[in-house]
Amino acid sequence: MEVNVIGAGLAGSESALQLAKRGIKVNLFEMRPKVSTGAHKTSDCAEFVCSNSLGSYDITNASGLLKHEMEILGSELIEIAKNSAVPAGNALAIDRVKFSKIVTDLIKSNPNINYIEKEVDKIPNTPTIISSGPLTSDKFALAIKEFTKSEYLHFFDAIAPIVEKDSINFDKAFWASRYDKGEACYINCPMNEEEYKKFYEILINAPKIEHHDFEKGAKFFESCLPIEVLASRGIDTLRFGPMKPVGLVDKRTDEINYAVVQLRQDDSAKTLYNLVGFQTNLKWGSQKELLQSIPGLENCNIVRYGVMHRNTFINSPTLLNPTLQTRQRKDLFFAGQITGTEGYTESIASGLLAGINLAKFLNNEKLLELPTSTMLGALTHYITNPENKHFQPINSNWGIIDPIELPKKERKNKKLKSELLSKRSIEILKTLV
Repeated sequence: MEVNVIGAGLAGSESALQLAKRGIKVNLFEMRPKVSTGAHKTSDCAEFVCSNSLGSYDITNASGLLKHEMEILGSELIEIAKNSAVPAGNALAIDRVKFSKIVTDLIKSNPNINYIEKEVDKIPNTPTIISSGPLTSDKFALAIKEFTKSEYLHFFDAIAPIVEKDSINFDKAFWASRYDKGEACYINCPMNEEEYKKFYEILINAPKIEHHDFEKGAKFFESCLPIEVLASRGIDTLRFGPMKPVGLVDKRTDEINYAVVQLRQDDSAKTLYNLVGFQTNLKWGSQKELLQSIPGLENCNIVRYGVMHRNTFINSPTLLNPTLQTRQRKDLFFAGQITGTEGYTESIASGLLAGINLAKFLNNEKLLELPTSTMLGALTHYITNPENKHFQPINSNWGIIDPIELPKKERKNKKLKSELLSKRSIEILKTLV
């Protein structure tokens, strides 16, 4: 029997590869390049649209634990990400072009995957995974809305600018990782108090791109707020957020900086760097003025400006089981950001679970429902919990996983707690696969 996967983003690509390696024939539908999303730049599979980072790879970090769980479960895309990695300290960041090309070539050369460039406007009546993403086309969004009999929820996502490394002034910028952890692979642009206040004044007075009527009423996702929204919360908000100077010292001067702008490598050739935490919806002329007010970026060449787009997700608590199977139809699954899992790693993880479970469904096997003592289990239970009445997208985090009791004297030891939670999760997961 053939199955359908709709959307060849991160989740859909992972789902298709999981099904294919289990000998199942897959029709993988992708509307690009025939239909544009407005945010994607290529027609390749698994394109990284915003940041190029999958977050921490440290197992004592919630996102890091999720990656290790995915490795145990046999994720294809995490392995490709490791093979496409660029230096980023403890984070797993990738050359986004290389990564997408590898995924695309792997999918298009797979004899079990039929890659179809076509916009889907109806939900197939055969076994299907819907992973059309937060930028689902209007036609298919209407079909999903009719199936779920519920309104969509929306939030805004924003993209940070990318600049050419050769246009950065290294008389002012310096190389370092925070607290000297790992290789000194971030470019850091330091500011004194006067420079920061000048930057802040430009930012809060800069004109923004107006939202379309259909976008009004959507909410921002707290972990990906535009820099101008953060700045509106107070003059020092940025200094305790994406521009915090702690742990970043220019060894040439040993000065304590007032604020620091960090740039992270975006390609394996080390020619492009993105501004960390600088998602924005400012008009492009204003972005140029703002970036060139940053010491070291006075003459920066911006190769991609920041943009903002509306993301769409379903009301998963009323629609899905923790297996990502719909309650209404057993052969229909959802995966990726459309379910309300926010983040690249989380999208791949949900595609992994949906692919495994559709294969199990076709083989009349018990579906894999992970316990909430694992990060992926906690994540899927959170987004599918019917008691979640005010549902908003969520990343992996320690607050959703089953707690662990520590001796009283160790209760404030966060590192020990995360180490024990990670060890428990991995031990449990190994017994299930």
